[in-house]
Order: sequence, then structure tokens, then C-alpha cells
Amino acid sequence: MDKSAALKNRVRALATPTDLGSDATRDLSGALNKLLADVFALYLKTKNFHWHVSGPHFRDYHLLLDDHATEIFAMVDAIAERTRKIGGNSLRSIGHIARLKSILDNDADFVQPLDMLSELQGDNKGLAAYMREVHELCDKYNDIATASLIENWIDETEQRTWFLFETSRQGDVTTGH
Repeated sequence: MDKSAALKNRVRALATPTDLGSDATRDLSGALNKLLADVFALYLKTKNFHWHVSGPHFRDYHLLLDDHATEIFAMVDAIAERTRKIGGNSLRSIGHIARLKSILDNDADFVQPLDMLSELQGDNKGLAAYMREVHELCDKYNDIATASLIENWIDETEQRTWFLFETSRQGDVTTGH
């Protein structure tokens, strides 16, 4: 068997049977891989801030960010496996993640705790917006199962956004104290 035929056989072996058309598989897999890249990036950024937070609210922020990281990481396998279930391929490397992600890195030596919370709040808000775009794509191709997963992840992401917002508020909003 020549190399070309061997490659075709390997590709065919990975092509999970699905009733979704090839356009749906291509478009949904692409969107899910971008989502997966952003989830990995947000997970690592959240852990980075968890590891490096300091100050008078250290314990509260440290625990909050650890909870958030755990919740974010829980999406990883489900996204990758969903991509495979619909006939696509999932991410294969850190380089692949770097090429697809839209979440910006923060490699600063020191970040103020409230700046960490604010940055993560924006990242989570952006992630929820992207998940809504993927949900619309699911609707277009009638991919109910992926849409259902995304609905739960949107709710979790909105909750993280809310917690980060409330945690970062300073004093009483109505009186300014």
C-alpha cells in the first residue's frame, strides 16, 4: 500500500459516522475547536491568577479562582468528545490551541488582584458571547445535542462572570462606602 492510500485509510478510520452533513461537520468542528482552545486558554489564565493572587483577600480570591478553574476544565473533555462524535477531529497540541484561541495571555510578573478579577470577568463574558455564536451554528445544522451542552456552559460562564463582578465591587454601591 502506498503512502497516499495509507493516509486515506487513517483519515477514514477517524471519520465518525454521523447524520450531519459534511458542511455541518466541518463548520461545527471548527467552531468547537475554537471554543476548546479558548476554554484551555481561560483555564490556564484562571490557574495562573489563582497561583499568583496576593493581598488581604488572598484566601477568598484563591479559592474562587480554583473553583472557576475546575469548572472551566470540566468542559474540556466534553467539547473534544462532542467534536469527535459529530465526525470531526479535536485539538492536538498546545500550538493548535495557540493558533485558534482568542483569549489573551497575561504573562505579567504581577497583576493587582482586582485587575485579575476584571480581566477574567471580561474573558468569561467574551466566552459566553462566542458560545452563543456556536449555539446559532448548532441551530443552523439542527445539532440539538451540542446546543444543549452549550446552553449549560453559557449558564455556568454567566455565573462566573457574575461572581467575578460581585467579588470585585468596592464598598456599598448606593452610598459609595
